Amino acid sequence: MKIIIVLILVLAGTLAFGQGTAVKTWNPENIVWQRTDSDGTKWAVLEGNKDTPGKAFTYAFFLPAGHWEHHFHNHDARVAVVSGALKVAAGPELDKTGAKTYPVGSFLYVPANVQHTMGADVDTICIGTALGPWKTHYKHEMHRR
Repeated sequence: MKIIIVLILVLAGTLAFGQGTAVKTWNPENIVWQRTDSDGTKWAVLEGNKDTPGKAFTYAFFLPAGHWEHHFHNHDARVAVVSGALKVAAGPELDKTGAKTYPVGSFLYVPANVQHTMGADVDTICIGTALGPWKTHYKHEMHRR
């Protein structure tokens, strides 16, 4: 009887703490891109669902060298640069000259509804987290030079 109780407690503990779930990892080489746009940008949801209200999800995006765009999001974004170098400037208009460069290892917090320019002089990959439902609103786009 004691053995059965111990087995039940071990099984309950395993289920409660999610021990049956494998660790998932991503890096620039193993991201499976779900969308590639005609301008060369790529996007993928790595985990979670971007459309689920109030739930966090993780995404990746790729900016090819020379790509620039101006947009804002409906929720806060937390972004890590994992390859290349991301260039960002906050403001109401596309601003390539005022964009600051964030190299690999940089972490950015972009509050909801903050208009910003985003671009890259070299191929760049970032991984971010946000809450759903996620929507990006584009104001201006300038694609590859």
